[in-house]
Amino acid sequence: MSASKDEVDQFLKDFKVKMSTFTIIFLNREINQQSLLDLEITPIRREEYIKSLEVVNYCDGPFTDRKYEGMNLWEFGKVINKKEVYIKICMGKENRPVICVSFHIAKHKLKYAFN
Repeated sequence: MSASKDEVDQFLKDFKVKMSTFTIIFLNREINQQSLLDLEITPIRREEYIKSLEVVNYCDGPFTDRKYEGMNLWEFGKVINKKEVYIKICMGKENRPVICVSFHIAKHKLKYAFN
């Protein structure tokens, strides 16, 4: 399901507020860790890239993933050090940190809804 520009904008605003309040959890997946090395960025820099997401970075969502039942996942993309990076995030549970499921070099060309 694709969201409107206004819905994406509101999600990003809410996400960033919650991130600043409760922080962010990054899933410790090998592909995510390897991408930090390949992109030559630090975990702190990764957070800065997520904080800088805008509506133009939106690809798809919200949708429910089998693994993360009850959580709406949103997909974004961003070019970092000349490589396209796939970013999948969600609000997490109430009164808990936001979650970054994926932050890795894209396996295929991403489609941006508002570009």
